[in-house]
Amino acid sequence: MDYSASFQLIAPELVLAVSGLILLLVSAFVGDKSARAVHILAVVALGAAFALVLPVALYGAAGPDTLAFADLFRADAFAAFAKLLIFAASAAALIVAPRFLSAAAAKRPEYAVLVIFATLGMCIMVSANDLITLYMGLELNSLAAYVLAAFLRDNVRSAEAGLKYFVLGALASGILLFGMSLTYGFAGTTSFEGIALAISGGLTTGQLFGLTFVLAGLAFKISAAPFHMWTPDVYEGAPTPTTMFFASAPKVAAIALLARVSLEAFGSQALAWQQIVIFAALLSIVIGALGAIGQTNIKRLLAFSSINNVGFILIGLAVGTAAGASAMMVYLAIYTVMTIGSFVAVMLMRDADGNQLEGISDLAGLSVTRPVLAWCMLALMFSLAGIPPLFGFWGKFVVFQAAVEADLLALAAIGIAASVIGAFYYIKIVKVMFFDEPADTIKGDGDTPHWALLAICTLLISPLGYLLIGPLGNLADMAAASLAMIVPA
Repeated sequence: MDYSASFQLIAPELVLAVSGLILLLVSAFVGDKSARAVHILAVVALGAAFALVLPVALYGAAGPDTLAFADLFRADAFAAFAKLLIFAASAAALIVAPRFLSAAAAKRPEYAVLVIFATLGMCIMVSANDLITLYMGLELNSLAAYVLAAFLRDNVRSAEAGLKYFVLGALASGILLFGMSLTYGFAGTTSFEGIALAISGGLTTGQLFGLTFVLAGLAFKISAAPFHMWTPDVYEGAPTPTTMFFASAPKVAAIALLARVSLEAFGSQALAWQQIVIFAALLSIVIGALGAIGQTNIKRLLAFSSINNVGFILIGLAVGTAAGASAMMVYLAIYTVMTIGSFVAVMLMRDADGNQLEGISDLAGLSVTRPVLAWCMLALMFSLAGIPPLFGFWGKFVVFQAAVEADLLALAAIGIAASVIGAFYYIKIVKVMFFDEPADTIKGDGDTPHWALLAICTLLISPLGYLLIGPLGNLADMAAASLAMIVPA
């Protein structure tokens, strides 16, 4: 095994690991007064990792040269595409966190350190080429995420969110471990390539049970129905920057991991898992759409919106081909931008004393009192609903197109019909902002980073985003092509 080549392939992960350890020491020895510096240095570390990963995505790295440490780790274009989204979302969460944490009297350097280690876990997840690597990355991310959810120690809602996330996360990890042990027992190996070869002649009953439990454990991590029950409570109770982080970066990592496991490890038996994925996709779309209708808290509504969007992303995975994987990655990129923009807009909902407001009723008449914020939220809500000409429409279009080309006409038709239902609660927010009498409760001003992020996200999901169709599509195609898929033609 060539260790020098392996260490070159994991350079982004090494940057994050070393940065996290150094910042942890700085936090311990300097104390809370280092919070600002640690946040800035953490963003710099994420930027450095982004720069190291970008060439891998641009050149479509694939094949044996991307394997490291006896084939446990795969640094291919698919992993690189996911890592770019993860680094961008993690950096965004760090950029908007200081003001929120300061207002909550919880501005501590550990927050940035936890985000760095969670991001490191996500990088390992998307590059996993073995069940052992998969679990190491998943747990590293999860352990940091549990603490981030309960970061506001004196806040009852935050503590409750952390506890619920921990208990249900432990349950999901147990389900995943059981599935992994069954898969290992009946396949005789933990490597994705070995599993693919072991099941190439057909699935035994034990292997089928192993596959089912592995997919169930991963479904929890992406908050796909029927394993979505934790999402609304955790999203509502966790600090808003943490909620933004949960809704973007870990979701990208878990979906990319699910795609790699499905298409690489179990790719030769696509018909076995396609039924599970299609069921989860449709159920997520319906539950996400119907569950959001009666919500009065904007963060809970966005939680159900997240579940709904996961359903659309899973339609791309259900296709089970490179075209479907490419469509899934395009949707995932657009979804990440829309999610970051939406939560930044929520963080700008502050009263005159700087307290965070989360009620949808607080948005009443926002077009009169805060027109810039209202128009940005209108663009984001319509894009999440998939209304043209906003860029969110393109994400839905490509996954439905992939489904139609794969002759999954019923799945595409049901998805399109359900997306119309889901548009109701997005339009309800717009109605409250533009047609209700002003509540005039949102009076606090945001700082420059918040407005800059909101402006960038709004521009990217506007019709100007269609200028990115070519480059984004090419990156997604190369990412999908780098997957070592064994899928029947």
